[in-house]
Amino acid sequence: MSFDEEWSAARAAAGSNAAMRLNQAPAPAPGGGGGADLALHQDQIGAIGSEAYELHTRLQTDGKHAATATTEAAGALTREGFASGAALLKANTVWEGQVKTLVAACATISNGLNYSLSSHAKDEQQLHADFTASAIDTYLK
Repeated sequence: MSFDEEWSAARAAAGSNAAMRLNQAPAPAPGGGGGADLALHQDQIGAIGSEAYELHTRLQTDGKHAATATTEAAGALTREGFASGAALLKANTVWEGQVKTLVAACATISNGLNYSLSSHAKDEQQLHADFTASAIDTYLK
């Protein structure tokens, strides 16, 4: 059966509107306000950034606490001729790579949120200065 024949059969089985539903987002619910569905406040952003930093700090130490013992056990197993020694060493290497990835991700989140807070505060100060200056200009004319 050719692709066109299979496609036609699939469309017929799914109903005539199947082609219309492909590659489209679902329609919004009636009566939706169209407003933002995500709201974050400065204190929430700060708390998330602090948690990310704390997780970053803990992962740097706690994520590596078994590295030495695991390496020693893998070496001992390998010396005794067990294939599991190499597998344990590989598992440890993968684990260390995953911990490094998590540490970097936590640092990125923490730094990004700190930058956002700082940048937003500077923008607020600039807007306040601009509005204050425009109000003064209004009264001087």
